[in-house]
Amino acid sequence: QVQLVESGGGLVQAGGSLRLSCAASGRTFGAYAITWFRQAPGKEREFVAGISQIDGSTYYADSVKGRFTISRDNAKNMVYLQMVSLKPEDAAVYYCAASLRFMRDGYNYRGQGTQVTVSP
Repeated sequence: QVQLVESGGGLVQAGGSLRLSCAASGRTFGAYAITWFRQAPGKEREFVAGISQIDGSTYYADSVKGRFTISRDNAKNMVYLQMVSLKPEDAAVYYCAASLRFMRDGYNYRGQGTQVTVSP
C-alpha cells in the first residue's frame, strides 16, 4: 500500500508556472507507476501525465504536452509535475495516483489533491 500527499498548488496568472509535488509513503513506491489527474468543477476527471515505474517512460495528455513535465525521484519517494505556460483551462484540483501498471483511466491509490487556480 502507498499513501500519497500532493502539494504545490496555488494561484498563478496565465502564462505562469507551478511545480506540484507528490510525496509517497511506503517502501514499495518504486513498484508503482504514478499518474497525475485533474478535475475541474462540473467536469470529469482528466488524465494529465504519467510516468512508468519500469523504465521511466512518460505520457502526457495532448492538452499539456510541451508545457508539463512529470518526473520521479525514487530515492526520495517523490513525483513532480512541472507546469509552465499555464492557461485558465488548466485550473482544477490535481491528484497524484499510484497504480501497479500505468493507466490513463484508473489507479489503485490516490491522494487528496491540490488546487491549481489560473487567473486570466
